[in-house]
Amino acid sequence: MGLAAILPIFLLAQPGEPVPPPPPENWRELLDADQQSIEGRRRPGYEAPLPEAVTQDNKGAVHAPQPEAFPVDQVPIPDRWRLIESLGVVKERWFDPYHQNALKGDRPIDREKVKWLPIKGDDWFFVANALSDTVVEPRTFPIPVGVQTTERPGSIDVFGKDASYVLSQTFIAGVALIKGSTAFKPPEIEYRLTLALNVNHVNVPERRILFVEPSRPSHRTDHFLGVQEAFVDYHLANTSDRYDFRSLRVGIQPFQSDFRGFLFNDQQLGIRLFGNRDNNRFQFNLAAFWRLEKDTNSGLNSVVQSPRHDWVFLANLYRQDFLIPGLTSQITAVYNMNREKHDVEIDDNGFPVRPALLGDLRGREYDVVYLGYNADGRIGRMNLTASLYGALGEDRNSFFTSKPAQIRAFFAAAEASYDKDWMRFRLSGLYASGDGDPHDNRETGFDAIFENPVFAGADTSYWIRQSIPFAGGGRVIGINGRNGILNSLRSSKEQGQSNFNNPGTMLLGAGADFDLLPQLRLSANANHLWFQNTATLEALRNEGSIPRSIGWDLSTAAIWRPRATQNIVFRLSGATLLPGAGFRDLFTNSERNREYYSVLANLILSY
Repeated sequence: MGLAAILPIFLLAQPGEPVPPPPPENWRELLDADQQSIEGRRRPGYEAPLPEAVTQDNKGAVHAPQPEAFPVDQVPIPDRWRLIESLGVVKERWFDPYHQNALKGDRPIDREKVKWLPIKGDDWFFVANALSDTVVEPRTFPIPVGVQTTERPGSIDVFGKDASYVLSQTFIAGVALIKGSTAFKPPEIEYRLTLALNVNHVNVPERRILFVEPSRPSHRTDHFLGVQEAFVDYHLANTSDRYDFRSLRVGIQPFQSDFRGFLFNDQQLGIRLFGNRDNNRFQFNLAAFWRLEKDTNSGLNSVVQSPRHDWVFLANLYRQDFLIPGLTSQITAVYNMNREKHDVEIDDNGFPVRPALLGDLRGREYDVVYLGYNADGRIGRMNLTASLYGALGEDRNSFFTSKPAQIRAFFAAAEASYDKDWMRFRLSGLYASGDGDPHDNRETGFDAIFENPVFAGADTSYWIRQSIPFAGGGRVIGINGRNGILNSLRSSKEQGQSNFNNPGTMLLGAGADFDLLPQLRLSANANHLWFQNTATLEALRNEGSIPRSIGWDLSTAAIWRPRATQNIVFRLSGATLLPGAGFRDLFTNSERNREYYSVLANLILSY
């Protein structure tokens, strides 16, 4: 019989009964040993002694909590990075992005191996990333026949054949040097550089689409190296014991002014003060950007050209759980100051982009302030994203009247979705005001600064993915921009100016996402689009009446992630535009087709 069994008998002995001998003086130690002798059993109320406190020797490392904070069967260690290596759990390979890797910032830099690097301290991290983005895109859209010459003798219609294709390969490589243990607090300082190399090939059926010279062929192969990030991020201060912070970022940096990229979503040269308060319930941004020129065919930043005379100043404030719990609200003010009246910009293919070849063909400059409210979050089981903007300002030269005009335009968009197990169902709506009288002193067509919307199917959508040329109403003008949803009548989304003399946009749509497997998602979208007001189109086309209906945009997509991560993503999508009365009025191709299509095969490999 063990000591653990004898002790209760001794304590419960009654008067007159024989009393067993008293326990030995070291009965507590024997009881502890006896307690641990039966594996898997423990007497109720028994607590093993706490381990000794751990001495912290690493200068600058995060101190280990007191022993009372740990279960008795665990011992804290001062350095989490060396443990997994010393135990031999993971064998590091520089090319393996799935396990611990010093090139991904999983542990600090070994200064003994990089003595040439001017750093001090044991909390510097190096992060490298690489991405390959491959696009194969057959598509059709209305293509005008060349004026001086055509690809095929006998092509005398206004619109010729419409089939074309794009092959695009982009390689992105980035490096960052970061100081600070960022698992619990913001980095103290970060240096980041990202370069992108794009090689593209385009083939279209008509001349003077890819080059201004009619003698040039109807296909083109081009390449460009752009600088997409080059900034320093300096941590100014922590403002609370929960690591609320204030930081300053200077250089070429990505920025998105709202949740879905409706107004300004770009990588531009700027200075940005940002941070948070109240346990991250408040976030804020104060920023100023000097817009860089873009390469014509890749859309990447060109640092070998002088920046544009175009500046963006913005301030926004986010508040979580406002107006209701689960919803994040944002208020924003953005000022776009354009001073390009005396600039003449010709793109790499020989086409004028500033000023746009519309109306009086004179240079323009403008001041416009965008005031907006944006929301993103949940209301009960409903997911909701909403945006509301007003654009107020002055255009120094309206290309219809050659006189100054007031800018008064409005924008609203909302997308609601409902999750049911592995399915999500979406409803989308968008309204961007159009100009109802292009010859007055008011411009009421809404246009963004640089849109890249994630909305209503995003670039799976035909209308968002393709740029439709406005033949017959302006030269080298698109009704909409590639990866844009607004009918802004710009010469180029990347190199052109905002235009508030436009027909506006309306959209109503529905869609659904189906996560059939952790690796496989299927999506479908159906959107109907309209011009909000066709007065501008009628004036530029010299037509008496143009219907407002653009048509139905139907699309479907499959996204496959074979390892259920973002390291390998393959996407295949198809979209078709069923033209409405307004689109058929503006565009009629030579074969009298009534549908246009777009197919996108996209493979992304990331490290």
